[in-house]
Amino acid sequence: MTRRDVALALGYGIALGVLAVLSMLLGSSSLDAQQLFGGLGAMLGLAEPLERNAQAIVELRVWRAICTLGVGASLALSGGMIQGMFRNALASPSLIGVTGGASLGAAFAILALGGYAPRLVLEGSGGLEAFAIPFCSFVMALATTALVATIASARGRASVTTLLLVGIAVNMCVAGVFAAIQYLTLEEWEVSRAILAWTFGTLDDRKGLHCATVLLALALATLSIPFVARELDLLKGGEEDAESLGVDVARTKRIALVSASLSASAAVAVAGQIGFVGLVVPHLIRLCGAGSYRRLLWHSLPVGALFLLGADVLQRFLLGDGALQPGVMMSLVGGPFFLFLLIRSRREVSTW
Repeated sequence: MTRRDVALALGYGIALGVLAVLSMLLGSSSLDAQQLFGGLGAMLGLAEPLERNAQAIVELRVWRAICTLGVGASLALSGGMIQGMFRNALASPSLIGVTGGASLGAAFAILALGGYAPRLVLEGSGGLEAFAIPFCSFVMALATTALVATIASARGRASVTTLLLVGIAVNMCVAGVFAAIQYLTLEEWEVSRAILAWTFGTLDDRKGLHCATVLLALALATLSIPFVARELDLLKGGEEDAESLGVDVARTKRIALVSASLSASAAVAVAGQIGFVGLVVPHLIRLCGAGSYRRLLWHSLPVGALFLLGADVLQRFLLGDGALQPGVMMSLVGGPFFLFLLIRSRREVSTW
């Protein structure tokens, strides 16, 4: 590890800590730094709990901040993996239907579990049923990613045009199924509300179960980085060249596919659809000079966490009680950014 890496790690840690504290201090109920750190001490068993309401507020904000960090890192890592797998910088979990498939899996789980699932999702309680929504999200995310990868790949290379069109088609199908489910569940308010929450994304009222879900999936996906980072760099020149250099292309794609689906589906399972994080963050990292996947994938973790948490803190500070849901906020940021990428690459686009 070089001095630059150490400096970056320290910088990331300080920035994450500052943003996390700012996120926990923001809210409709006033909370000062002394109360915040006192409540944190109580959560760690190092101090007496605050007055009942104050301690509950601190815990809600702590879980919200941790969940935001985990979701941002998960979506960014998923985006980096998918871009490497498709060898296409325009790919992302939301554009090719990964988050849409994960959301559909969560909706099916909610319907299967009936009236209990909404309480599980919105309040974070439950037993074995607590794993149903993340599991169904993962299965559907894996299925949609495999479908897009199969259709978009021709002669070993993913066509940009086909990739985007298939992703759009999958997202349209998901939107249609969502509309049908919402129509059929209009009279079931809790079920309908829980499903609708996924379309806008939500970071409110998160609990320890949500944090544990996304952080566990993120940890498992992170373990795959040493097994695919070098291989994804070699894949940039084409599959035939990579194979001649000893890369097991099929194995690399499988690991990247499962890891990307696992991290994205866990993020969707606990926070709903929050698009474009997986598209924007890898590009920001490349702009800073970390184009190699051996660096990009590792940097995706802190930069993704900083990006989502920073955007959330900024808009809550500026808009107060009128703050947007994270899915809406990221769409307003990511949509123009995606358009900018297309315009910047218009010469390449004209050859599709």
